[in-house]
Amino acid sequence: MRRRDPATRRGVILTAVAVIALAPSVLPSVPAQAITPPQVSPGALVRGATVGPPEPTEQRTLCAEPVAAGPQTTPSNAQQMMNLPGAWRFSRGQGQRIAVIDTGVTPHPRLPRLRGGGDYVSTGDGLSDCDAHGTLVAGIIAASPSARDGFTGVAPDASIISIRQSSNAFDAKSRRTESADATVGSGYGSVRTLAAAVVRAVDLGATVINISEVACVPAGTPPGDGALGAAVRHAYERDVVVVVAAGNLSSGSSCATQNPDPDPADTPGWGSVRTIASPAWFDDYVLAVGSVDADTGRPSGFSLHGPWVDVAAPGSGIVSLDSSPRGTGLVDAQQGDSGPLPLLGTSFAAPYVAGTVALVRARYPQLSAGEVMDRVVRTAHAPGTGHDQAIGYGVIDPVAALTAELPEEPGPAPIARIAAPAPVAPPDHTARDVALIGAGVAAAVIIAVVAASLPFRRDRRLDPDEF
Repeated sequence: MRRRDPATRRGVILTAVAVIALAPSVLPSVPAQAITPPQVSPGALVRGATVGPPEPTEQRTLCAEPVAAGPQTTPSNAQQMMNLPGAWRFSRGQGQRIAVIDTGVTPHPRLPRLRGGGDYVSTGDGLSDCDAHGTLVAGIIAASPSARDGFTGVAPDASIISIRQSSNAFDAKSRRTESADATVGSGYGSVRTLAAAVVRAVDLGATVINISEVACVPAGTPPGDGALGAAVRHAYERDVVVVVAAGNLSSGSSCATQNPDPDPADTPGWGSVRTIASPAWFDDYVLAVGSVDADTGRPSGFSLHGPWVDVAAPGSGIVSLDSSPRGTGLVDAQQGDSGPLPLLGTSFAAPYVAGTVALVRARYPQLSAGEVMDRVVRTAHAPGTGHDQAIGYGVIDPVAALTAELPEEPGPAPIARIAAPAPVAPPDHTARDVALIGAGVAAAVIIAVVAASLPFRRDRRLDPDEF
């Protein structure tokens, strides 16, 4: 297992890593085959940054158009895979404060404990979501149940702190010089403002941080994310669990090249890295989440692989809250150029993990951030082949994370494996005794995904780069 107690983890990091993610003027490019885990410099931490965009911005496009969901009389397959009613017997996330660093969160009646935490895109408080993305994420984490439908968040008693850090609808009014900072997705927002948002979330008392955003660069190209690495380390050392998306493959984007399976001799797997995903590659301080299909339980073809992937959760068949002003309903798609596009991506797998972390923190308040991360990883379910580049140590199991009696020494918990529910028939509970069939094979199969087929956070397109 890679998860360790905080003291041990810090010691190993200082001796086991060799490359630091700094600006190009500090660190030269290295071949993809030479990539090693990024070293984090505490001196790169930026405290007291101004809460706001680093330059004047303006809205350039119309806001995204969420598509209302049809009748949702039963929980989605993704929710059934998580067995939330079973988890709620032990915890509903009460007292946990989850910072959603994203495109903002629009107030919704089913997010009664929502507050703004700041805006790094415009002059707001974080409670405006022109892209629909952040509201979807917040709903998966903490939406309250309703008698009118079967949807609910993983931790419905938790509170949400919304920090708007990026948007596809906004851009700088004038860009005099090109920034060396990697862009988060394809819109406005960089690893620099993402770092500031993480520090802001810690200062606001968050116990969990969800980052469903990714900055990708080719291996050997420094992403300029030294401050971001220092920020997630700062959060970890302040006892905050940071959950991040692994990233999505998308042709024509910065996340266009899949990381192949490593050579058998390359046990850590860093020698095969072709695409760096930040902040996911700061693995010792974050829980990086890949995606599995909600119908089959198999690894999603769009999910970016990597040695930093810790666990997986459903990233398809997504239903969540409407981000439209004064919206009260649910959505399951966004309007694209050719019609409605379903919601899918590692962006929506991550909040299932963040919600589970909130459940665990509420039930076990004595556990440190590192111990909570250990528990989620060690109770996940995989084909039994050890760490996998696509799904990490397996699909999370909220019930097991809340109830398993784990041995003192790191190692997998002796519990049953999780499988996806049947899409039509009522869930067969014996499926929990069956391994994820073919997950090992499917992890090596890369499905070519065009940009128009994945969620794209614009008014007429969805960009899988950030989902």
